[in-house]
Parts: sequence; structure tokens; C-alpha cells
Amino acid sequence: MTQQKATNITWHEGDIAREERWSALNSTGITMWFTGLSASGKSTIASALEQALINRGSNCYRLDGDNIRFGLNKNLGFSAEDRAENIRRIGEVCKLFADSGTVTLSSFISPYLADRDACRELHDAAGLKFIEVYVDTPLDVCEQRDPKGLYKKARAGEIKGFTGIDDPYEEPANAELILKTAEKSLDECVEACVDFLVEAGAIRPE
Repeated sequence: MTQQKATNITWHEGDIAREERWSALNSTGITMWFTGLSASGKSTIASALEQALINRGSNCYRLDGDNIRFGLNKNLGFSAEDRAENIRRIGEVCKLFADSGTVTLSSFISPYLADRDACRELHDAAGLKFIEVYVDTPLDVCEQRDPKGLYKKARAGEIKGFTGIDDPYEEPANAELILKTAEKSLDECVEACVDFLVEAGAIRPE
């Protein structure tokens, strides 16, 4: 648990209630958290889903694991401690986005159960929906894809602590949605996400 270091601070409530904001903007906030091995298809699905939702007129924004490390989390590496802090920070950002009425698509390997559960609890405490999407792709398929050449480097010992090779990936126990990209097409995966968001009341049916 990250300790509160700042003192002499007070939470300042705004003048607009969440329900008022969402009603005025005609949008509903929710976080859809994509987790899975590197090259499982998380970012590809999230990108295609973002396009589909924007085309439907839904307020949507995508947060990508690599992209976040160029800015907000540029001071973090890949130790277990840094990975936990990486996910903690993005969990807080997702909560803010969802509170604003945004359908938030978060694609992070997020290999540890405890870190993902902490993000869920953060949303639960704020009365916001957190949807865990397990992009369930076998390791051998991910290695065959290897678009960034990371598995090859990890196998050669050039990258240490690589998830799925010499660092564990803890599979979700109760993911709301499971996408098997070795068996389903990109369009089918996106359609499954859209259908889930409609059922969850986050977006309107067409």
C-alpha cells in the first residue's frame, strides 16, 4: 500500500455531482481493463474498440502500457515494485477518467493479481464499474507474433524479468470477459467488447 506523504491537504468537493455530469454529457464512465501477455493482442483490440466506440459517438479514451511509460510513468522500470507502482498510478488515472464519464480502455500486461485487484477495489470504493478483460493467448502464439522482438531477446537473456519467460503472469480468476485471440478474429473480439459494454449500460445499443 502506497503511503500518503503529503500533509495539510483537504479533499475539495466540486459543485457538480457525477450523475449531473454524466446526464449533461450524455455519457457513462466505466473502465475496461485489458490484461494479458505481451503480444496477446491487448493494444490491438483496445485500439480497434476505441475506433468503433468513437464512431458510435461514445466518449472514449485509450490508455496504453508503453505509451504511459513515455510520460506519466517514465521514471519507472520493470522490477516488481515499479510494476506495482505503474499499475497503481494508471488505476488512479482510470478512476478519474471513468468518473468524468469516459469509457476508459486500459491495456497493460499487469501481470500480478494483487495489482489488478487493487485497481478494481479503487473503482468499487468510488462506485465505478471495473471490467477486467483477459486477453487469453497462449505463450507460444505470443512468441510467434513477437512484433517487437522482445521474446527473442528474453530467450537470449538480453531482457531480464520478462513476463511469461522468467517472470510470472498470474491469470485472472474472475475476469468479466475472456478473449481468445488465437481462436477469434479482431472483429469478433471487438464485437464481444461492444456487446458487453451495451449490457453493462455504458453505451447505447445501435
